[in-house]
Amino acid sequence: MKLQQLRYIVEVVNHNLNVSSTAENLYTSQPGISKQVRLLEDELGIQIFERSGKHLTKVTPAGENIVRIARDILSRVESIKSVAGEYTHPEMGTLHIATTHTQARYALPKVIQGFIERYPKVSLHMHQGTPSQIADAVSKGTTVFAIATEALHLYQDMIMLPCYHWNRSIVVRSDHPLAQKKDITIHDLAAYPLVTYVFGFTGRSELDNAFNRSGLTPRIVFTATDADVIKTYVRLGIGVGVMASMAIDPETDHDLVAIDASHIFEASTTTIGFKKGTFLRTYMYDFMERFAPHLTRNVVDQALALKSNDEIEAMFANIKLPVR
Repeated sequence: MKLQQLRYIVEVVNHNLNVSSTAENLYTSQPGISKQVRLLEDELGIQIFERSGKHLTKVTPAGENIVRIARDILSRVESIKSVAGEYTHPEMGTLHIATTHTQARYALPKVIQGFIERYPKVSLHMHQGTPSQIADAVSKGTTVFAIATEALHLYQDMIMLPCYHWNRSIVVRSDHPLAQKKDITIHDLAAYPLVTYVFGFTGRSELDNAFNRSGLTPRIVFTATDADVIKTYVRLGIGVGVMASMAIDPETDHDLVAIDASHIFEASTTTIGFKKGTFLRTYMYDFMERFAPHLTRNVVDQALALKSNDEIEAMFANIKLPVR
């Protein structure tokens, strides 16, 4: 059994069983990958993949377990390389971050700017996606940090650290009736068509929960994953925007009226997480502290010593998180 063979089967799964695409990504030949997969299956005495002719069609039940263990082994190998890099070239490395558009556009720019100035030899890559795509990227080992708010059940195999609380604003055109109204209630919102996030994005579930608590049903006419897109459709008069307050820019959005909605919706919490067993380089600790100043190296190490995210949540219960 070779590490190369384990890497091949993991990458084949990552590329949806497309051996040709896998070979292209790994800069090798398709026959070479197929041969090594066959040799591994022969050595183990089982099939990892089901086939139809020359095409792989499915991962077998045994194969699913083997691929899962192979991912863990390859992750450990990367951790060994990270340990070596920490001692040989502490200022050099790579950092992959997966997050949503709102975080990438409004929460991270200054953090990343400062980080790059401090670590010019660290190659930083940002990937944007849905909560499930973000979790999948960490699981596959294609990214180190996940920054997320929604669907935290997808991150049960990760260490998730709370960063900050945030809430929503109601966004309307200046000629909209709500722009002049004081003390807006959820019943007022229910009277108008809404423009907001796709379900599963950026605290959208709290919007639905707030309406459910009041026995109301929101009239959502348009959804998007991008806060800037939501504002575009508010400008067109499609509906009333409900979005993260951090996504309101006083300069670029001067034509819109933003009304604080923290009295209507409960605050959401953004977290940063990484796969259990990840060796954290010094620059990784630094990135987390830049993003959330209370996440010092000492605090992160204390969280790592705990057994579950429930214990981590309890640990942070007495820590006052910033509000954005």
